[in-house]
Amino acid sequence: MSSPSRRTFLKHAAAAGFGATWAAVASPSVRRACGAETSVPWKHSMCNETFQDWPQAKIFRFLAQCGYQGVEIAPFTINTDVTKISSQQRAQLRKHAKQAGIEICGLHWLLSKTEGLHLTSPDPQVRQRTAKYLGELAKFCADLGGTKMIFGSPQQRNLLPGVSLEEGTKHAVEVLQAAMPVLQKNGVVLGLEPLGFKETNFMRVSAEALAVAKRVDSPHCKIMLDCKAMIQESTPIPELIRKHGDWMIHFHANDPNLRGPGMGKLDFVPIVEALRDVKFDGWVSVEVFDYTPGPERIARESLAYLRRVETKVFKG
Repeated sequence: MSSPSRRTFLKHAAAAGFGATWAAVASPSVRRACGAETSVPWKHSMCNETFQDWPQAKIFRFLAQCGYQGVEIAPFTINTDVTKISSQQRAQLRKHAKQAGIEICGLHWLLSKTEGLHLTSPDPQVRQRTAKYLGELAKFCADLGGTKMIFGSPQQRNLLPGVSLEEGTKHAVEVLQAAMPVLQKNGVVLGLEPLGFKETNFMRVSAEALAVAKRVDSPHCKIMLDCKAMIQESTPIPELIRKHGDWMIHFHANDPNLRGPGMGKLDFVPIVEALRDVKFDGWVSVEVFDYTPGPERIARESLAYLRRVETKVFKG
């Protein structure tokens, strides 16, 4: 095939019923033409809740067809109580991902839609339940083959009325430290996510998330960075990446307009340059909050834009 194209690849994939891996339906030249192979040291994933009511297997197949290597799972899309996700369901999810040729890189929205759980609660019983639940999430993550858990969940971490920042931080550190042995046992690393000033009053900026991670003092507790949150900081995004690169295990790519990278005004060239400079080798994961364009368009355009930027940065 002298001049393979994305259209050619999709034709092959369709003929294969979308159930085979990329390696089974396309030659290396077709994969390169479709953007499936790149010289960047990181991999690309996308958050599954973007697809709302799609079956998970369909999400996995579609993302693989687009050229993503991974998917990031919000547990509530499977069940609002992770302990109720059976071993059979976990095995099926992992099987579907393998069949699609995609990795489940980890979990996010960890405590979303749960009840009675809170990271900074002054109630010791709530903190104990929260620590135990984080351990259950780590087991679920490992069962799916994932290694990263991203702690956003603003409603389940906000400082409650009457709880000071120092008290809340102490409570959070207690919960996270209690969960660390289970994360370590399952080979999972927690990334604390600064969310900005609009969504939460706790761990709003990268320095605050880092301060908590340092107090937890475990190799299984780090931070991650998110573009729409970093844009709210006084320090430019590339500088934040370079400053915290040693602690960053995961990266969310999005635009301040709540859509995907390249779907707004945020220039990703200096961002990708910074990721290159700190030798980031984790997952660059597309996370959006405005689904108006539709999941297919968001997925395709976001990855296409990232690929163009990466080509410009790495190949000049």
